[in-house]
Amino acid sequence: MATLELPYPVFDADNHMYETDEAFTRHLPKAYRGAIEYVQVRGRTKLAIRGQITEYIPNPTFEVVARPGAQEDYFKHGNPEGKSYREIVGEPMRSIPAFREPGPRLELMDEQGVQRTLMFPTLASRLEERMKDDVELTHVVIHALNQWMDEEWSFNHKDRIYSTPVITLPIVEKAIAELEWCLERGARAILVRPAPVPGPGGSRSFALPEFDPFWKRVEETGTLVAFHSSDSGYAGHSSAWEGVQREYLPFQPQPFRFVGQWRPIEDAVASLACHGALSRFPELKIAVVETGASWVRPLLEKLADIHKKMPQVFRGDPVEQVRRMVHVSPFIEDNFNDLADLIGVDRILFGSDYPHPEGKGDPITCVENVADFSPEDQAKVMGGNLTRLLPV
Repeated sequence: MATLELPYPVFDADNHMYETDEAFTRHLPKAYRGAIEYVQVRGRTKLAIRGQITEYIPNPTFEVVARPGAQEDYFKHGNPEGKSYREIVGEPMRSIPAFREPGPRLELMDEQGVQRTLMFPTLASRLEERMKDDVELTHVVIHALNQWMDEEWSFNHKDRIYSTPVITLPIVEKAIAELEWCLERGARAILVRPAPVPGPGGSRSFALPEFDPFWKRVEETGTLVAFHSSDSGYAGHSSAWEGVQREYLPFQPQPFRFVGQWRPIEDAVASLACHGALSRFPELKIAVVETGASWVRPLLEKLADIHKKMPQVFRGDPVEQVRRMVHVSPFIEDNFNDLADLIGVDRILFGSDYPHPEGKGDPITCVENVADFSPEDQAKVMGGNLTRLLPV
């Protein structure tokens, strides 16, 4: 049951579903059936993408998961005793229906005191990086996932759970078609990977004019674009420094890789400003989720310096554009007061990351992070700002 009762509606910007093993396979066309497989390795089920086993998520079936909020103390206070990940998260639990189905999830939200939420898939962000040299396959697999999500969760469940279909961008015409397909089925927000877009000629920014037809349609329809933490392909850069080619594993101690952990979202937002998408499409609505807020100040300082030195390459002030158009969901360990000074209270979104172990086990207690805010500003962060972006 909710430990608090708030005098305003709570709209959580970051909830997750745990996909079933049919999420990627149920709707895959016959010609692509071998692209995504669940295989047995020494008695454990693993996800294989194009025959390559990924350890990014140790248990991709999600039958047993870490308890929601298990790492909350770790992220707030650190790990002075040097405990292992297993010691930090403690005893796991078996998945409950509320992690898998919208009906039980609504019942749980009622108990938690959460009125509405954005609902993100958990495994989806692993796909694109592992298929980047086959863009046709990427579009096929992502569409299959969206079909499953629409069937199991819908993109708008009772105007309370807004599941976010994935839009992959390598082929612009296919991205627009996927966007239209999702909007026809009630999607209000979409998930775009914060990463360069792969293609036959190499990777490129999604903020270049090549992608303007897509962004124009997003802007016209008032669709919220969510950039969520994912595998953005930066493991190659870390591997070049470490001299070891290995997959990025978020649940293993890899200190060098964590130094630049939020570089992908900083680059993604910088690209929107520097490559002109924010100036060409000033009504875009952007939410940055599960990447914290530590990257915001350094980025704004860099953009201010660059704009001062070469204003002629910008159409408008990039710092002002970011502050006006980009909404940020901080981590529970972030300083909400500092972020409000940087971008304004109207651009802060509460996100619990429930039921992941890194987030809040009791989502509504995130109000403690805005204890210094006025009641009106608390209401904005805890739901009002996201309601403005996704009005009922």
